[in-house]
Amino acid sequence: KRPGLPAIHRRARASSSSEAARDHGTPTAGGYNPSMSFRPDVTVAALIEQDGRFLVVQERAARRVVFNQPAGHLENGESLLQAVVRETLEETGHAFVPEALTGVYLWRSPADRTFLRVAFSGQVLERVNGARLDRAIIRTVWLTRAELERRREELRSPLVLRDARLTGYVQDI
Repeated sequence: KRPGLPAIHRRARASSSSEAARDHGTPTAGGYNPSMSFRPDVTVAALIEQDGRFLVVQERAARRVVFNQPAGHLENGESLLQAVVRETLEETGHAFVPEALTGVYLWRSPADRTFLRVAFSGQVLERVNGARLDRAIIRTVWLTRAELERRREELRSPLVLRDARLTGYVQDI
């Protein structure tokens, strides 16, 4: 019996290294455990609602013109909150103040890419002087939930409507 280690750790150390590697998804002499090599694209989205309208961007993506919440990929070394504030500024020109986590979604695109999307609701402040929008952004627009639903075929992903429907259910940050 090894003092200081819980029983589960003592058992893991006593088993062979290949068994431990298999059980924990770590590399073995035969390679990686394929079930453990899953790496989705992590993205963030800002859900901004004022007077029954949602702030969305019209953008060029995958040879289409689509509507989306201000959203984008998490960058290396960035927190989720830093990412959503940065993406909102880059896509709308407005500072964003996150107030609540509204959803965490796993979605597989038609191109077979998997995204882990973390959505935050919050408020935008006045437009930041000198802010330049990402090249792919055509414009920002405020749309109601009904207007978003009517434009279903123009949405970047089904998560746009899923997020908009969940704004009444939030978890404070």
